[in-house]
Amino acid sequence: MLDNQPRGTICIEDIEMGMTRSLQKVVTDRDIEMFAEVSTDHNPVHLDDDYARDTIFQGRIAHGMLTAGLISAVIGEQLPGHGTVYMGQSLKFLAPVRPGDLVHAEVEVIDIDMSKRRVKLDCHCSIGGKKVLIGEATVLAPSRKFD
Repeated sequence: MLDNQPRGTICIEDIEMGMTRSLQKVVTDRDIEMFAEVSTDHNPVHLDDDYARDTIFQGRIAHGMLTAGLISAVIGEQLPGHGTVYMGQSLKFLAPVRPGDLVHAEVEVIDIDMSKRRVKLDCHCSIGGKKVLIGEATVLAPSRKFD
């Protein structure tokens, strides 16, 4: 995994509108196989070259939720980071992710409710500048007042 920003925690008191964080990761065959094991989703479009070749995708693709997990990694490790609690996430899948693709996952702060410690984040994943996943997340950010 190639991280663009440091990991850790940004407390609600320090979060600002427009703040962004991101990471990049090459999705590997091993990632897809491990995700299939953990999720119990063994759909052959993810695991079987012969089967996948005859689908609309014309080849194997990564699980959509594996790609979405990269958004979770940015939120849980960088913005807001450690101690963040997920409250909700919307996702729209725009294009497949294939083994070997370099995925860029990014989140941006688009709303802050200081009184409730809630942060709304615009989220997307892209490959070569083309968005493959978009969505929004709402999270409960950590606070120095509760350390």
